[in-house]
Amino acid sequence: MIRYTTRLLASTAMAIALVTLTTNTALADPPVLPAAQDIVGVGANTDQGLANQLSIDYNAYLTAKGDTTSPRLYSWDSTGPSPITPKAGPTMIARPNGSNAGISTLNVTPNLPVNFARSSRGPQFGDLPTDDFVALAKDGVSWAGNATGYAPANLTTADLRAIYTCAITNWDQITDIPAYTAPNATINAYLPRVDSSTRTFFLKAINNGTSLVPGACVQAATPEQNEGTDPVFADPSAITPYSAGHYIGQVYGGHSSGSDAPGNLTLRSIDGINPIASTHTLNPVYTTTLYGRVLYNVVRDAEWTGLGANPALKAIFGNAGWICSSITAQNDITNSGFQRLPRVACGSVSHI
Repeated sequence: MIRYTTRLLASTAMAIALVTLTTNTALADPPVLPAAQDIVGVGANTDQGLANQLSIDYNAYLTAKGDTTSPRLYSWDSTGPSPITPKAGPTMIARPNGSNAGISTLNVTPNLPVNFARSSRGPQFGDLPTDDFVALAKDGVSWAGNATGYAPANLTTADLRAIYTCAITNWDQITDIPAYTAPNATINAYLPRVDSSTRTFFLKAINNGTSLVPGACVQAATPEQNEGTDPVFADPSAITPYSAGHYIGQVYGGHSSGSDAPGNLTLRSIDGINPIASTHTLNPVYTTTLYGRVLYNVVRDAEWTGLGANPALKAIFGNAGWICSSITAQNDITNSGFQRLPRVACGSVSHI
């Protein structure tokens, strides 16, 4: 396997990122106030760019076929001005930031101002049995370091576990990476906030599938996940978990702007497996490891299968719906950095 120095790999990735950022803009909140009948979502940061692109293309699809009455699709980003009015009506809510906040909002807000929650995790203990997790795409979680910093291009799972439990606190303690000359410098490991699904997933993955409690050396600052623009990442010793799909979408897909950008960070490998394939897509070998995960749209079961079911939900998210059957939608998934699910799995439902 060809080995690259950390600085060469990082500089190349940063150069590509900067070119991409100057020629593309990211999508954001709905451009209009959604109507009361429209299908509106909130939640995870990970696939907010994908959700926004899907909404643009789905609404264009309806318009192109002369459909002026079917509900349109809209999605609110995880960060931005708050509170928000998700759709026409009297209800204002605090902007949900993350999977858990989105799912909670889906379950507690009155008058149904939210129809789905973007989620980067699957069903877990504590979820309502009436929460239906509808499969959307595949992602992978890796780690990122400062482009011109001290971190190598690759760390092993054992290295990451030792760093986040504070068994390793200095770069010169990393001795298992070939051709890596480690400096004598303290490692500054960061994590997103405690309720972040990416944080929870990463800590479990580096501990071989078992939840891990981070050590006291892990930095107290909790930057937004998948945003490398935070000033803490100017630190050459900084490392943090990062969605590989989101990063690919930012750097190679044009879904990057403002704070939702890699900034000083470049994505790195784990156990010698690069999360990014040579085609600048998510590496399918990587997503078969413990670092691969499925992304979902969560809906209320009563609106999915009940007597009062909203047919627009299955028409968009279901196995026979637009996302799973449309070439445009499937291309949106790939262009946003994620992997398509097998046809039989797309739109499948799981719950507690």
